[in-house]
Amino acid sequence: MMIIHRALVCLACATLLCSPTFAQSANTAPATTPVSDTTPAAPLPTFQLADIHVSPHSNTPQIRGGTLHGDRYTTSQATMTNLIARSYNVESSNVLGGPAWLDLDRFDVTAQAPRTTSPDDIRLMIRSMLIDRFKLVAHPGTKPLPAVVLSVGKGSKLKQADASADSGPGPGQGPGCQYQPPPQNTAPSPAMEVKFACHAVTMESFADFLHSVASPYLKSPVVDQTGLKGAWDFDIHWTYQKQADGGGTSIFDAVDKQLGLKLEAKTAPLPVVFVDSVNETPTPNPPGLDKALPPPPPAAFDVAVIKPASPDEKGISLQVKGSQIIIDNAPLEFLITWSWDIGDGRIANPPDFLNKDHWDILGKVNVDNAPTGPGSALQLDQEDLQQMLKTLLADRFELKSHMEDRPADAYTLIAAGPHLKKADPTNRTGCKNGPGPDGKDPRIDNPQLGRLVACSNITMAQFAAQLQSMAPGFIKNQVIDATGIDGAYDFTLSFSTSGQLRAPSPQAAGDDPSSPDAASVPTGGISLFDAIYKTLGLKLEKRKGTIPMFVIDHIDEKPTDN
Repeated sequence: MMIIHRALVCLACATLLCSPTFAQSANTAPATTPVSDTTPAAPLPTFQLADIHVSPHSNTPQIRGGTLHGDRYTTSQATMTNLIARSYNVESSNVLGGPAWLDLDRFDVTAQAPRTTSPDDIRLMIRSMLIDRFKLVAHPGTKPLPAVVLSVGKGSKLKQADASADSGPGPGQGPGCQYQPPPQNTAPSPAMEVKFACHAVTMESFADFLHSVASPYLKSPVVDQTGLKGAWDFDIHWTYQKQADGGGTSIFDAVDKQLGLKLEAKTAPLPVVFVDSVNETPTPNPPGLDKALPPPPPAAFDVAVIKPASPDEKGISLQVKGSQIIIDNAPLEFLITWSWDIGDGRIANPPDFLNKDHWDILGKVNVDNAPTGPGSALQLDQEDLQQMLKTLLADRFELKSHMEDRPADAYTLIAAGPHLKKADPTNRTGCKNGPGPDGKDPRIDNPQLGRLVACSNITMAQFAAQLQSMAPGFIKNQVIDATGIDGAYDFTLSFSTSGQLRAPSPQAAGDDPSSPDAASVPTGGISLFDAIYKTLGLKLEKRKGTIPMFVIDHIDEKPTDN
């Protein structure tokens, strides 16, 4: 069975994947934005060309993209909330008001902009696109909201950065915090220490960094109130995830003891954006856009070296260092499922060797032809890396494949004595991690309930469509709604992760620990299936159906020579 701690793999990538940026159509009058109550509106910069369309279904519907490829900006799976937040440079949770679909509908956008466009101008171009194509009407403001305040503790232990130094701790690395990977023979674990070497970092940027990478601890935006000016050098390490027994080093202890700073949960005035109105459907793309804005060539490594992994290696790692992409101990099954964004068990009749041999891959990219950030550090989004691996598998393993609908068992959501609360129609539609409006968190009293999801103004069809991404450890394929229940509802759902549940008892049905009939952990754990039944009066039932499967037409067991 393949072993990978996906959260740690994502963490290594998260420090290198950019925030999204977006697009607006050409040949339109420039949008304007008020500078103040007494000054005239100033024209906003606009993208030269833009393509906007609804995102296709994804097993992992998370916003992606946002890196500059020459003169091209792209993003995918972006909600309107994501787009507005990026255009005003605020947290997505701080986009307030607007229609119910703001967090639900997703869009793919490709735009053309000058190669030298600054991040600040990109934000204004996004706003211009939203005003032009979606008729957005919004205004910024501030509001007291929950936050984590970063301040000086008993005394700062930071070292002032050398103002004359313009490079980071490694080749091609500029100012910022660089992930320090663990030794290759270290088995991935939630108790693993996460280490970063930070160079020439301001406290404001460090606060943003903490919020992006320490999410298991920090659920609210981090606000800098240290009063420390200038840039700083330091190292920091903590235990990736809070331990039930209190062991390990939390991010709070790390910031306190290693840096002499302090993190505290407080209320602070935060920038917000109030949405007055916005259209759900953008204006059509201009005619001939496919020829004026053709897709770029598929991303590929300039050079790639593939060799068998050492038998002593444990876990799978993927990291970007300078102009290198390093993948360790990866079987072909992982490379395929990650590159094509398909769930476990979605490869039809896989050959035996697909998960037997493990490979180390060192890929190099010419930074002159790739997106770069501060200090000329390589910046690739997930879709770039996925396309590079697709090209590599085709070139070196002779992979040929196609997608095909095939018969399979799939879960269907049915009513079994439902007890649901009608939704407030003014609420946004969607499901988010964490407590509902009442603020209650059952995980505090019962750590075995590792997942808490709050859904608002959601239909049963929408809920069924989100179950796969909500609980991938239990649900491998998209769920079909057969409840027959109309209307929208508000509810919270708490359950154990699949890893928290023990193996099913001998009386349980089959060998699948995610089966609705599998026994729960007797110490307070509860499966997704039990939680849905007990909390909502619904049931997930396996039925025969068809699902899209990845079909391998040909693949070589060994790669071609380096």
